Amino acid sequence: MNMAQRRTTIKDVAEAAGVGVATVSRVLSGGSASAETRERVLATAARLDYRPSALGRNLRQQRSGGIGLLVPDITDSFYARLTDGVLSCARSYGEPVTIGVTGDDPEQEAELIGTLIEQSMDRVIAVPSGDGETWAPALRAGLNVVFADRQVRDDVPGVVADDRAGVRTAVEYLVGLGHKKIAFLARHGQSQRVAAFTDTLASLGVPADPELVVHARASRDSAYAAAAGLLQHRADLTAVLTGGNMLGEAMVLAARELHVRIPRDVSLVMFDDVPWAELCSPPLTVIAQPAQDVGYRAAELVLRQGRRPRTVTLPTELIVRASCGPRR
Repeated sequence: MNMAQRRTTIKDVAEAAGVGVATVSRVLSGGSASAETRERVLATAARLDYRPSALGRNLRQQRSGGIGLLVPDITDSFYARLTDGVLSCARSYGEPVTIGVTGDDPEQEAELIGTLIEQSMDRVIAVPSGDGETWAPALRAGLNVVFADRQVRDDVPGVVADDRAGVRTAVEYLVGLGHKKIAFLARHGQSQRVAAFTDTLASLGVPADPELVVHARASRDSAYAAAAGLLQHRADLTAVLTGGNMLGEAMVLAARELHVRIPRDVSLVMFDDVPWAELCSPPLTVIAQPAQDVGYRAAELVLRQGRRPRTVTLPTELIVRASCGPRR
């Protein structure tokens, strides 16, 4: 099927104009862009006969209803539970949910945002992957947006777990066991958790070693490489905190293959509780966060009419199992 036989999409315009989908969304919704880029995008849109359904005509009665949900990875246990919470709440309101997977890729996220705008989607819940500017076209188009798990704009309501309190509790627990060389294996974008980690160490009088804060991309291969590299190159570390369950899984696998014993050689705390954490040998100590409640409350916010709170913060809980021991 060629372009003339189907409706032109925002992605078609972006490819023909040689720019990103986010740039096309920004230009067509009246956002900032250079004069040259604006002219090229508008000319390309006219040549391809692109007709944005919502960017120019976003009156409330034109909305299609329903909820658009954007998550990084539907196979991740945390995001699966968050999605279940959204679906449960939406079901009680009789609202359909359309799910999109961003892969934690800002460019893919921008493309999905453009699609939601084209479809005149009324409400959107998202675990944002990019920065706040990525969401400017959606807000200018009048979409009702709520963030879940991560907050990248102060002017958008959100539902998050109390990351700082969770990380602080875990670090205090490890330091209380005598650990001083504590590593943090984080995913890119977890700046708040990293800040909580270093701030807590400082408040406890433990020197923070920048080399013990290691970042991984949002993939299992990257997580495993980061975990293995940390264990191989820092034989002096005695404890590790991971910023999510994928990172925790990578650390368990790397430790097993490198013959690092948990907790005899290295204590391990994982952010997020998942069913397999209790099945590990030994069972993992975790910071449990209410993933399903995050999704449910986000759906309540996006469906509620009238004034809404800016951010809802839900508590986390340290669940002590057998993966941590005193420093030897």
